[in-house]
Amino acid sequence: MTRVASLFLPQLAIERLRRAAPISRSGTPPEPARLGPRLPEPVDDNPGTCSVPRGGGWRPGASWARDTGSAAPNRDSVDARPAHQRPTMRELGRRSEAAAPVFRLSRADDGCPALGASIAPPPLPLWGARPTILMARTGQRDVVTAACPLAIDLGLAPGMAAAHARALVTDLDVYEAAPEADRAWLDRLALHAVRHWTPAAAVSGSDGLWLDLTGTTHLFGGEARFAARLVSFVRRLGFTACVAIAGTPGAAHALARFGGAAALVLPEGREGEALAGLPLRALRLAPEALASAARFGIERIADLYPMPRGPLARRLGRGAVERLDQARGFLPEPIVPVVPFEMPCAERRLLEPIATAEAIEQVISDLVADLVADLRERGLGLRAAVLRCERVDAREQLVTVGTARATRDAKHLVRLFRLRIDRIEPGLGIEAMALAAPQVEPLGAEVIGTGFDSGPRAPDLAPLVDQLAGRAGEGALFRLEGRESDVPERAIGRTGPLAQPSGWPAWPRPIRMLARPEVLSSVVALLPDHPPRRFAWRGRSYRVVAGDGPERIHGEWWRTTREMWAVRDYFRVEAETGERFWLFRRGDGQEDRTGDLSWYMHGVFG
Repeated sequence: MTRVASLFLPQLAIERLRRAAPISRSGTPPEPARLGPRLPEPVDDNPGTCSVPRGGGWRPGASWARDTGSAAPNRDSVDARPAHQRPTMRELGRRSEAAAPVFRLSRADDGCPALGASIAPPPLPLWGARPTILMARTGQRDVVTAACPLAIDLGLAPGMAAAHARALVTDLDVYEAAPEADRAWLDRLALHAVRHWTPAAAVSGSDGLWLDLTGTTHLFGGEARFAARLVSFVRRLGFTACVAIAGTPGAAHALARFGGAAALVLPEGREGEALAGLPLRALRLAPEALASAARFGIERIADLYPMPRGPLARRLGRGAVERLDQARGFLPEPIVPVVPFEMPCAERRLLEPIATAEAIEQVISDLVADLVADLRERGLGLRAAVLRCERVDAREQLVTVGTARATRDAKHLVRLFRLRIDRIEPGLGIEAMALAAPQVEPLGAEVIGTGFDSGPRAPDLAPLVDQLAGRAGEGALFRLEGRESDVPERAIGRTGPLAQPSGWPAWPRPIRMLARPEVLSSVVALLPDHPPRRFAWRGRSYRVVAGDGPERIHGEWWRTTREMWAVRDYFRVEAETGERFWLFRRGDGQEDRTGDLSWYMHGVFG
């Protein structure tokens, strides 16, 4: 079941620049806008406080109170003013209207309106509210590209000449439109969505996002909860948002913009019913198709349902039929997601299929040369590479190589692939090959010694390690390093062949540690703290001529209760044949709960 969410930001361009300084009448560009919200200046919002100051007279905030000779305005003079110049109820001296609190605690639902709640325009502050528009240069004139709700109420609309808008509204805040900055902000939001919400997100037009929520909403408490969190997140950034979740991208896109709810979740299979009452422009049709529909009297999407596909395509175009089928789920509409990191890749399409080892090696050399050039341009080094060979019979052959250190040495990479060419089965022939680097690391300039250095340079073991790993396998080469543990079998672990081991204990340890201690038999020893005099291991008897110990090690009681009282006494012993062993006895020889006094072999010295 496919579920797609559409995030709609109706006032993205205006709200992104709302907190920048307005440009002057000469067209000076504004300062860069901030992404975060800016809190308004604090005001006295105590409804019990009298609006008239002590000592009589009008409240200083009233614009007409500055002229003491003028009387208070009547209702007719107030109504005659433009909407954006009318005084508030508090300025008229009426205590029936209290100022809205500036700071308010968050609600339990993350501050998001209830599911299905109607969309309300963003609240405008009671102080300094002025209409705002964005303009852009088109040909020889400036055109309005976006307008705030207050400017729209005053008759301003996108597409109007900026000079006409200034003539209609004198105290107008004008900003320079920045579509590139808007797109960059959407790209950043899409990358944030990919890293935190869903692996597939894409920018939808110039004012929204598409989020593929298939199989991810259970991580956020369901679709309704995710929609509420998404609206709340965008609101904290200072933007107005609407979210719709549906089974198709087209339906989600239409409901987010024309559904009339801040957060809407549409059940699966009800796209046709939900889209029926929406206007025709909700289908993202071309302007020519909308003009043709207006001539034929088609206003709603439901008017298209009973029409045959042939006449509909001739009247509105084939694109209208495709958009309708995509919104209802009859045709697929893939979402091309943003990729946080573009993987370095090189590809070759061959004119004729190849099947010989020499031809495959030549193509690999060309691919490596292209990939190394791309890595050098990005300042990266390769740690893992995947070679994909597409055969004539539509099957793929995958060959992977890895390096112990980031490298861009083309000869070395070709040598590694040459060791694994025999694993490629060309079949009837290979017609395409691609080489990708899924794991890369930054690789810059490396400081090397000059000719005046008298000491020899340390050899680079990375090429040798890579070749040995290519022949014997990646798990055949490793080094041992110390771990934070008192128990010997937990105190040692494997690390990379070029890593610098650390954390070795100061006391002697065997060069070969057994994966699991092995039980000894026929042990003769003097308790409680003497090494054994004789023991048998792996079917052979040993007589001890020298010993050292004991080294007492207690169990790690914080890991498991079984080691609360566990005790091991370790001894280094030497047999009469020259072998040196590291063995231990369970228990201290005094209390039964510390161990059963059995003996074990744990390591061999060189």
